[in-house]
Amino acid sequence: MNPETYAALYGPGRPARQPRAHRPVVVALAVLVWTLTALTVSWVGGIGCVALLWALGSGEPAWWLPGCLLLLPAGAAGLVALARTPALRAMDSSARMLLLGAVACPVPAALTVLLWSRGV
Repeated sequence: MNPETYAALYGPGRPARQPRAHRPVVVALAVLVWTLTALTVSWVGGIGCVALLWALGSGEPAWWLPGCLLLLPAGAAGLVALARTPALRAMDSSARMLLLGAVACPVPAALTVLLWSRGV
């Protein structure tokens, strides 16, 4: 066995890097972005559920609407997969939450603006 490899594997321990303190501005931005995301997702989901109930109540075929509503958990699964990547796991938690919120926010916010502008 190479002595340098043995020393690297079984040598004296190195102290772990100390985590950085949470920055208040980043935390406040993450809270703001996730609040906006939660409001828009709940509004779009509520409108989708009401549309599904109305379509089923009127007897019209609404085979496409449950598939559209399943996009919400699919998006959540995509965010979980993104959050488990090594690059994001290495980030501190406040910056990671801000980045995930910035990724999650545009689609439901755009759907909310689209539905609101059409008068739904």
